[in-house]
Amino acid sequence: MSTPIRVALADDQAILRGGLAALLAMETDLEVVGQAADCAATCDLVAADAPDVLLLDVQMPAGTRADGSPGPADGIGVAEGLRDAGSATRVIVLTTFGRAGYLRRTLEAGASGFMVKDSPVERLVDAVRRVHQGLRVVDPELAAQSLAAGPNPLSSKETAVLQAAAGGGTTAQVAAAVFLSEGTVRNHISSAIGKLGVTNRAEAVRAATENGWI
Repeated sequence: MSTPIRVALADDQAILRGGLAALLAMETDLEVVGQAADCAATCDLVAADAPDVLLLDVQMPAGTRADGSPGPADGIGVAEGLRDAGSATRVIVLTTFGRAGYLRRTLEAGASGFMVKDSPVERLVDAVRRVHQGLRVVDPELAAQSLAAGPNPLSSKETAVLQAAAGGGTTAQVAAAVFLSEGTVRNHISSAIGKLGVTNRAEAVRAATENGWI
């Protein structure tokens, strides 16, 4: 008998995480080896247990790692960290947000798969098996949306500024958060507004969020 695929789950919703763990455990070729509820715990889990496949939620709290350092801001940050560390764990990102921009950011972060949480369990199980084999798995509807939406028009600086602006606050507070001058922040926001075809900062944040670019 072949060795089961070792799977870890990361999601801050305990009921959803537990239910998915129970469903995966019913598959004879899968073994759930760990669960985490925030980004920091996910990083620690992968470092300690080296699962074959990690099912990773996009929207999770950062948390604090065992060494006292803060965790990544979201699931995509976790995937980027694992990629940069050369981790052998393959990542499938799960999200309730079917946004094309998330797909692009996920694949750029080194993930091997991208699925929405309401996918049939059979599809998720198949995705785990395929990713473990070295294949890439993407929700077909999201793939079509991504092609239709095109690339993210925002620069990295514009993205960072809009991410900071999403929390509200004055221009001065946004500038402090991204270590730029207020004038530079205003320029980046103005540029983003033009690229997104909106009229103000709030609309730019909303448009970028809806497309999964921030």
